Amino acid sequence: MVPQSVITQVSDSSGVNAISNVSSSGYGFYDWLFKCHGFWHNATLIIPSFLFVFYLALQARHSLLKVSLARSYIIISYNLCLCLVTLLNLAWCFLQAWECTSGRELTWNLLSLFTTSGMLFLEVSLLAFLLQGNNAGGLEAMKRTFGISTLVVGLDILLKAIYLFVFGIPLFVDSNDHTHHGKWNLWVVHKLLLTAVYGFIMFMYHSGWKETLPAKIAFYKYVAIMFIFNAIATLACGLAGTHAAFAFWLYRVTVVFYHAFYLPFLYTTFLADFFQEENFHLENVYYSEMKDAGFFDTDWE
Repeated sequence: MVPQSVITQVSDSSGVNAISNVSSSGYGFYDWLFKCHGFWHNATLIIPSFLFVFYLALQARHSLLKVSLARSYIIISYNLCLCLVTLLNLAWCFLQAWECTSGRELTWNLLSLFTTSGMLFLEVSLLAFLLQGNNAGGLEAMKRTFGISTLVVGLDILLKAIYLFVFGIPLFVDSNDHTHHGKWNLWVVHKLLLTAVYGFIMFMYHSGWKETLPAKIAFYKYVAIMFIFNAIATLACGLAGTHAAFAFWLYRVTVVFYHAFYLPFLYTTFLADFFQEENFHLENVYYSEMKDAGFFDTDWE
């Protein structure tokens, strides 16, 4: 027979362990909500991303109809890519706790790598598509657009993978760490290249090459906003390399705003406005060509 004292000790030990487990799980939730990045950081990321996914779900039937009737291969492909990247970005926003969890560094870096690469693919393919001008609606244009985007994003993934797995630099673990100077050098180059591209397009708008760009005020506003945003991000990354606390805070703000608002901004600027007008323009072009070819001569007699 087991002595009563032993039973009491076992019971007490089990109770302590249970309380310890509950406390640790409760602390983990509290740490994610308030200490990892803070409540407002997580709310600013999750709420806009979730609302955007919810909006896309409500518009799914209309979007499927629009995609099925679209004559432009690029519009169909871009809508599908946007849906996939949006879901991936939502997962990234919800799993912020991984960044602050011991043993999750590799998983977090991989998730961040694929999420940011997907968003970069949309960004690069959009510019490549629009810079093709009036020849942007066919299958060949889609091949050129996605060919350029795949090459650029593929090189970007390769370079970041080398930093992550060869040099062991945690690119996507944002802490004011003084030991990884190469991380900020890479981000400065990355943001500086994007700033240069948007700056060059803005220069084209004020030069003799203006006629080669889409005559859409929405496109110009998009380029101007992204130029300013990437210029601020470049400055933040450069100053963060000097371990300035304000620069690190500014860099975190740019990351939050990019993941929370870039995809809705992209959708409202182009997929919900610009591309619809472009598709309507293509239909008018097809109608004019058919009319010039005499398909509607009987209707005019």
